[in-house]
Amino acid sequence: MNQSLRTRPNVVGSVLAWVWLLLVLVPIYFIIVTSLRPQSMFYTENPLSFPSEPTLGAFGRVLENSFMLYFTNSVIVTVATVAILLAVSVMASYVIVRTQSAFSRRVFSLFLLGLAIPMQATIIPVYYLIVQLGLYDTLWALILPSVAFAIPITVLILVNFMRDIPKELFESMRVDGASEWKILLTLALPLTRPALVTVGIYDALNVWNGFLFPLVLTQSASKRVVPLSLWSFQGEFQTDIPAVMAAVVLSVVPLLAAYIVGRRQLVSGLTAGFGK
Repeated sequence: MNQSLRTRPNVVGSVLAWVWLLLVLVPIYFIIVTSLRPQSMFYTENPLSFPSEPTLGAFGRVLENSFMLYFTNSVIVTVATVAILLAVSVMASYVIVRTQSAFSRRVFSLFLLGLAIPMQATIIPVYYLIVQLGLYDTLWALILPSVAFAIPITVLILVNFMRDIPKELFESMRVDGASEWKILLTLALPLTRPALVTVGIYDALNVWNGFLFPLVLTQSASKRVVPLSLWSFQGEFQTDIPAVMAAVVLSVVPLLAAYIVGRRQLVSGLTAGFGK
């Protein structure tokens, strides 16, 4: 009886899984086919049908409309944010794990408190601070707040990962006369590489897709990033939908490449240490 229950197919689960897959694939399919559709035929053809006259004209209009400038700005902001974030978070996580003092525990609790503060609730103080620092309408206005709001989750993941490193390895290097910097660079960093890849990809995705900070903290077109570039194809009376979809396709390529490269590390790093 028990064996028959275990081998019985889960029909309901299978149907729901296929429905969920359909819900995910249909929007992706719509974006791709729309980016290949001529603008004059967007309202005359079935939106889910393959274009009768497929064209790459929408991609050409996107590339002619300063898209590479916006793409470069997004790359600069994302790379700089992730680099600063990893450098600060690794050092903070190492101190929290190694000192085991009351002060380090309070600091870790302070980082965890940052997870409960929504970004939208602090946008006015952030805007005022950026203006007072003279960083408004610069790429630094996007980098620094992005680093600040990503530190809590990054430190949380790295701390849980570093706690899995055997303490005997740290003590053996200390007995050999290694300094804390050498222990961090030659022991902690190599053993936490999966976690570094995880937080690097996770934070890069969040920064790349960020819309609120670029909308509020920048103004000029020269500082515009990819999410804001979609506004360039919106006119007063109509919107170039195929061009918008083409821009979406081009902007997703780096995210897709990052996910393909680090998908295994992303899953293993996010789940490391949470089962204890």
